[in-house]
Amino acid sequence: MTIFGTRPEAIKMAPVVKALQAHPDIQPITVVTGQHREMLDQVLQLFDIVPDVDLNIMQAGQSLFDISRRALEGLEPCLQQHPADLVLVQGDTTTAFISGLAAFYLKIPVGHVEAGLRTNNRYEPFPEEINRRLLSTLCELNFAPTEESRANLLHDGIRPESIYVTGNTVTDALQVMVGAMPAGLPSNLVDMQGNPVRLPADCRLILVETHRRENLGKPMEEICEALRSLVKSFTNLVLVFSVHRNPRVREVVLPALEGVERVRLLEPVDYPVLLRLMRESHFILTDSGGIQEEAPSLGKPVLVLRRTTERPEGIRAGVARLVGTDGQEIVRQASGLLVEPEAYREMSQVANPYGDGKAAQRTVQAILHRFLPGARRPEEFVSARCSSGGCRPDASREGDLPGAAVAAVGRSAPAGLSG
Repeated sequence: MTIFGTRPEAIKMAPVVKALQAHPDIQPITVVTGQHREMLDQVLQLFDIVPDVDLNIMQAGQSLFDISRRALEGLEPCLQQHPADLVLVQGDTTTAFISGLAAFYLKIPVGHVEAGLRTNNRYEPFPEEINRRLLSTLCELNFAPTEESRANLLHDGIRPESIYVTGNTVTDALQVMVGAMPAGLPSNLVDMQGNPVRLPADCRLILVETHRRENLGKPMEEICEALRSLVKSFTNLVLVFSVHRNPRVREVVLPALEGVERVRLLEPVDYPVLLRLMRESHFILTDSGGIQEEAPSLGKPVLVLRRTTERPEGIRAGVARLVGTDGQEIVRQASGLLVEPEAYREMSQVANPYGDGKAAQRTVQAILHRFLPGARRPEEFVSARCSSGGCRPDASREGDLPGAAVAAVGRSAPAGLSG
């Protein structure tokens, strides 16, 4: 049984769902919680996934308490009515953690796709860092995207035999999408005022996407001020900002940037449009984990609007930099990429350290290895950087949790198996 509820989960779980459906010895059950309704439905339609169960828990103004309570209440009868040999969850959302907890209560084995990511700070990101740490203690199968993620799990005392290094499934989804993407931006792309988004021939596009809870309030104000400074300093610059629906994001972004020349504010775009915006951009400013993983495949540098990241592989590979939310630092780093061609070239020509498009295949083979006697253990994903002997967890530890590697600002089944 696969359970997910948000757009990022759906994108990363879609290749796994498809691989499970294609295997003759597995009887998959797809459950969605609907934690993010509209954005989730876009991805389900895009990948042609029809859920077997839809808990539809989303309500306006929902809190973490609301999501947790409704998900747990919905999952109990779901898991009882649809017996599973394994429950698969993805990432670090409230849906993922509560689904793992519900399965544990019923003594159903849990598998965690994208296991082992850590910042070593319990409040950054919040609540995701604690969600994924607690999930690791519940899981019998841990699908780590990279060797570094495996090292984090081992440091936390997770059994080595439960860990499979698969690569990140987002690269699987990305490869499917990029192959079918038309050139340029969609002709019907409009901003929040309904104006067509057109790019002058000589402009450079910077894509902006920020939404994390730790960046709400003052940090978001600093980010917006930095964006205003950038378009004032570089007259050939166009900023395209995909504005999250969270009211606390909009209460800062709209007053600060609406009407600013060469800043285009968009409603959240669907996944294919987001990828086209990424491909057409010069570089990306974001706090999104998924974009950090996708951008290397598109040859796009990323400036990460966070103090820490659970994805240090991109920092070490040189495709991403942590810039935090200090306005002056954002302007300094972004300006450097705009005026220093060599620095830009070095960041844009890096092999993706997160995956090779075969993560879903490895995940399914790992499940068979766990449940089917005689099934082989899958060959593990090795990033280009790891294969050259340079992939090691960060020796320095930061934050208030023991164990995980962190990069911080200032450092560069048998037949009938159901599930």
